[in-house]
Amino acid sequence: MIERYTLPEMKRIWSQENKYRKWLDVEIYACEAMAGLGLVPSGALQNIKEKANFTVERVDEIEAVTNHDVIAFLTCVAEYVGEDSKYIHMGLTSSDVLDTALAAQMKEAGELVLAKLKELQPVLLERAARHRNTIMMGRTHGVHAEPITFGLKMLLWASETERNIARMERALQSVSVGKISGAVGTYANINPAVEAHVCKRMGLAPASISTQVVQRDRHAEFLTSMAIVGSSLEKFTTEIRSLQRTEILEVEEYFAKGQKGSSAMPHKRNPITAERITGMARLLRGNALVAMENVALWNERDISHSSVERVIIPDSTTALDYMLYKFIAMMKNLLIYPENMQKNLELTGGLLFSQRVLLALVNKGITRERAYELVQRNAMESWKSRRSFRELLGEDADVMALLGGEELDGLFDYSYHLGRVDDIFSRFGL
Repeated sequence: MIERYTLPEMKRIWSQENKYRKWLDVEIYACEAMAGLGLVPSGALQNIKEKANFTVERVDEIEAVTNHDVIAFLTCVAEYVGEDSKYIHMGLTSSDVLDTALAAQMKEAGELVLAKLKELQPVLLERAARHRNTIMMGRTHGVHAEPITFGLKMLLWASETERNIARMERALQSVSVGKISGAVGTYANINPAVEAHVCKRMGLAPASISTQVVQRDRHAEFLTSMAIVGSSLEKFTTEIRSLQRTEILEVEEYFAKGQKGSSAMPHKRNPITAERITGMARLLRGNALVAMENVALWNERDISHSSVERVIIPDSTTALDYMLYKFIAMMKNLLIYPENMQKNLELTGGLLFSQRVLLALVNKGITRERAYELVQRNAMESWKSRRSFRELLGEDADVMALLGGEELDGLFDYSYHLGRVDDIFSRFGL
């Protein structure tokens, strides 16, 4: 039984306690750097490092008066430190603290998402390897086309997941950037060495250039990458929902003992997790759009981005972390029905072999247009009469004048469609 997901680590990352703790880290590391430059006495630095603290409740209490969160935070810290608090935040602007701390939080949250993507990858590869030759109907436009294997479907998802891992790695690198460059990014009141020290201590890279804020194209890339991952999960779960339809029933979400599908209909076994993931992907795309709206700020900075980021960044990382958790569990427990796949292959009475017959006729020397005409007229009759496609071809004098019965039988061979499966798998070292 899968343990209930409680979001403990993601919840910790986006807690007020962790946010303020990161703010305090930035302030203390800045004091360390300035002490190294002779701007903060060593005794004051030691006092700050020993005494600097806060409580969320006290910060909130002060903010109710100041209507400024960073000032409220600094006031609270000063109550713990005393006179040496005058060295805290010296030469910094609020966004030096906010953006650098936010980058550290995004890095932590993004690494959780990335870890789950890396957990998903081998699950999909295992499914792919196990069902390498489990033949099933390939569908285009929702209509039977030609056979594929369920393993190929899983390999396709694994390949997309591999790309999503690379996307998240790039996005994490892009967003793991801090800045301690002052009010408009000119370092007028702060030595760039302070920025280098703070960012190194925070596990970040210094922005090569900034204004009062780290530029929001980075955040947009981060949220857009997560939206793409969410869209992939939606693609995968939409396929599961399709294949779980009663008329198809080739795969099915695991249905636990005691689980209920409908308040009205006791027989129902619904793809509720797949539908949940599908819906949540829409949230990620909406949040990504908002992140792109945040890129264009007035001049060196406004705060139109600030309020929405407090919602969209925690929400997107939390949502995607949860979606991946649920999807991994779904794939580990997915019910797969090869017998139904075989049954569905046979629904159209052999029509899936139409291209093989077409190519065989062309190889006999007639034009492709004439071959298409011969095959299609028998295919359409098969659709209409529900008679076997092979039988109809055998009764067509024009076809049989070109193909012998034994040769025609040889075209109706499922294994033909598996001939290149190993070649595709070899590209993935499988």
